[in-house]
Amino acid sequence: MNGWLKRLAGAIGMGLGLALAAGGAAAQGYPAQPVRWIVPYAAGGGTDNLARTLGEAMQASLGQSIVIENRPGASTNIGVAALLQSKPDGYTIMQAENAALLFNEHLFAKLPYKPDTDFTYIGAIGRFPVALVVHPSFPAKTVAEYVAYVKANPDKVNYASPGNGSPHHMAMELLKQRAGIQMQHVPYKGAAPALQDLLAGQIPTMMLDLPGGLQAMKAGSVRVLAVANPKRVPSLPDVPTFVESGFADVNAAAFHGLIGPAGLPAEVVSRLNGELHKAMQAPKVVKLFGDFGMEPLPGTPAEFRSMSRAEAGRWGSVIRATGVKLD
Repeated sequence: MNGWLKRLAGAIGMGLGLALAAGGAAAQGYPAQPVRWIVPYAAGGGTDNLARTLGEAMQASLGQSIVIENRPGASTNIGVAALLQSKPDGYTIMQAENAALLFNEHLFAKLPYKPDTDFTYIGAIGRFPVALVVHPSFPAKTVAEYVAYVKANPDKVNYASPGNGSPHHMAMELLKQRAGIQMQHVPYKGAAPALQDLLAGQIPTMMLDLPGGLQAMKAGSVRVLAVANPKRVPSLPDVPTFVESGFADVNAAAFHGLIGPAGLPAEVVSRLNGELHKAMQAPKVVKLFGDFGMEPLPGTPAEFRSMSRAEAGRWGSVIRATGVKLD
């Protein structure tokens, strides 16, 4: 077992003991100190941007600072390990997305945690599409031209992603499967460093999330070929969808929500869920969601958990068909 997998397994055992000790006492006077918000990707990407905007909006009514802590790497499992080592008292939460919630249980044969039982589901945030982008020098201006070029150069085109098991990685694997093309994956520790290399021409293409890449897209620093969304997004009205480009089932989004370690007191979960919903109505957050084509997903913790489990089943079928494994 890999070193980080062993540490993660130990963290889960520690977390179970902490949960028994915490009880309902943690909810009394909550929050009485700053809240640590783990982002399992590097600073500067779409997930980080969303976390900082939401965290800032939540602070005033929560009455405490929210401290963003970036813990990138290992398909978000480094962030998960940090979360599961924490006390289940509401002072450490994590912004989880597809990797931890949906993908990893299918990608890792010996993943030492179960999303079904080892997380407390606090609330869904929303989902935003990813887009297929290329460096301006890349010889394709449409998805059809892109597929034709890659087919003519099998395994010679590298593509970037923010990391193994990220929504961007799996979206490209889905396109590869549906289009019958072969490419080489180059994982980074976050969307920002991947985008930097794309802008510099060090790597030719990637699936890029709108929160992290919209500025580059609008500036023409990258060429956007299609969005992996059923409908065009308002911030990129001239960019076609994969549906319009002949690939109706290339539909992929970064799905985000807040989780804690197992055993968070119900009162703490309720408070955080309410503050999250309140923050999602703040003008700055509403604008961010609109700019990035993000669909807000307010709801109860139970609805978030149910939605996550349903999406995990859908992506499990996709991952088995692609044959992607990370251990």
